[in-house]
Parts: sequence; C-alpha cells; structure tokens
Amino acid sequence: MEDVQVVAMLVRRCISGDAAAWEEIVQRYNRRIYNICYRIAGSADDEQELTQDVFIKMYRTLQTYDVERGAFMTWVTTITRNLLVDHFRKTKQDRVTDSIDSAPSEHEDAMPLSEQIRDTSATPDSRVQSRETGETVHRALQKLSPELRESVILRDLQDMDYKEIAHVLKVPEGTVKSRINRGRAELARLLQRTYRQVM
Repeated sequence: MEDVQVVAMLVRRCISGDAAAWEEIVQRYNRRIYNICYRIAGSADDEQELTQDVFIKMYRTLQTYDVERGAFMTWVTTITRNLLVDHFRKTKQDRVTDSIDSAPSEHEDAMPLSEQIRDTSATPDSRVQSRETGETVHRALQKLSPELRESVILRDLQDMDYKEIAHVLKVPEGTVKSRINRGRAELARLLQRTYRQVM
C-alpha cells in the first residue's frame, strides 16, 4: 500500500525540480507500470517503450496530480491506460489477439503471473510448471477483448478496487463488475479448453 504523505511529498519535491524525487517515483512505480503495459499490450516488443512513454507523460503532467482526488497509483494507471488506448488506435491493433497456440513471450524482463505469486521454497520442477501455467494464463488473457482484459488485469493482477477501476476506465462501477465477471468467465473457459487440449 502506498503512503499518501510520502508520495505527496515526492510529487512536491519533483515539481520543484528535485531530480532525486523523480528517481524515487520511477523506482517505486516502474515495475507496476511495466506489468500493466505488458499484460494489456501483450507484446514483448512494445511494453518497454510504452512504459517509458508513460513516465514521460507523468513527468510532463505531474503538477496536475491532486492528492484530494484519489490515490497516486490510480492517477498513474489512468495515464497508462489512456496511453495504451492511444497506442492501440495508432497501430490499429485494438481487436487483434494472439493465438493461444503462439509461442510465449521470450522477453526476459517480463514478470509472469507465476513469478508474482511464486513460492520461494518451490522445487525447480514446480517452478517450471508454475511458469508454464503463468504463460498459459498470459496467452489466454490476450484472447479476451481489450475491455474485459484491462478490467481483469486491473482487479486481479494490480489489486485495484472497483471504484478505482471505474475512475481509471471512466465507466460506472456496475460496468466494471460486469466486465470483470464476464472476463473471468471467459478466461476460465479459455483455460479449460487449453487444459483439455493438453490432456
């Protein structure tokens, strides 16, 4: 959980020109922004550039952040989501999804779901199996429509609450809940189909 006072102080210091404050903001939020870009964009080629674009946009608009209007991570996620929407529009990939049979991402910096929840005492065999499960989940996520995918990612992988997601996506909370339920159901169906193909 982020400390509101610390973040507000970092933002004030950064706006006043403190480079060390900006460095700390980047260190605090780089992994989360990168993961959002990776999960939503689904392309190992794009997420690093998109992450850098998010930080550029953040830096240029930092003075517009208002601590009274919401959490800093919600503001950052809104910027990230808007940039991703613009990216999809520019590249006309809004409705393109990966095949479930395509090769998993070979990007070494990508943090699959399996590593985010990995048990450090796991055996090498179980870690391989866990990584393969994470890659399967990632490929299945890419098959969801962008609306369902981003809702599921923000809720289940970024642990945002319904109100924050509604604010980021600019839709009612009821729509968020519906998208999450539909997304989870579709994801379960895709994973079940994948499991049956493997068996």
